[in-house]
Amino acid sequence: MSVEVERKFLCNADTLKTLEEISVCVGQRQFHDQYFDTPEFDLTLRDMWLRKRKGCWELKCPTTTVNRTDETSGEESKAAALCTRYMEITNLPDIQLRVKEVIKEDTDSPPHEQCPRCPETAEKISSQEDESWLSKLNLVCFAEFTTVRRSFTIEEEGVQIDLDQADFGYHVGEIEVLVPEGGDVQSALEKIKRTAQKLGLTGHQRVEGKMNVYLKRNHPEHYEKLLSEHVL
Repeated sequence: MSVEVERKFLCNADTLKTLEEISVCVGQRQFHDQYFDTPEFDLTLRDMWLRKRKGCWELKCPTTTVNRTDETSGEESKAAALCTRYMEITNLPDIQLRVKEVIKEDTDSPPHEQCPRCPETAEKISSQEDESWLSKLNLVCFAEFTTVRRSFTIEEEGVQIDLDQADFGYHVGEIEVLVPEGGDVQSALEKIKRTAQKLGLTGHQRVEGKMNVYLKRNHPEHYEKLLSEHVL
């Protein structure tokens, strides 16, 4: 597992010009995302995001690995506040176990059906192709969209910059650093801050991600619920 540290930004013509001057484009790809939750929003109300992308499952969970006491200056605190930090779980059995911990148990289900901790049950439901576990956990798709992504790298080690264009009409940029589990998140925040300065990014408010905008436009009730619980 790794921790994804990320700052989103809006890319205007000047930012794009600077980006092309200081970076190397490493490719463009298109991917389709499906996000799943229970009808009661058990996962997203805990800031957990279960996603299927290009046939593979991912679970993004909030992390508290940042040592707030290291963010001594006001400027450092402001820069850190512009970033998100999520642990990324990509192993399907681990994802299923973590999701199962959150979702209420169906007491009427037979023990083997409801407990993926049982080795034989985990083995049966660990296939990427077998999606029967979704219905067993009452998980349904609440968001689905396609993104075209252009990716760039710069001299700063470990930094990737993505420009995303979602099919619902939203464009957003991301500066991302992946930190190994137990790694130095503060160093990642500093790299992102330096990269943002090179791009000429200003402002001290977080830029909305694709999911925020998608929910606001398509599922306002879900969006308002997450706002009220201070998830978004």
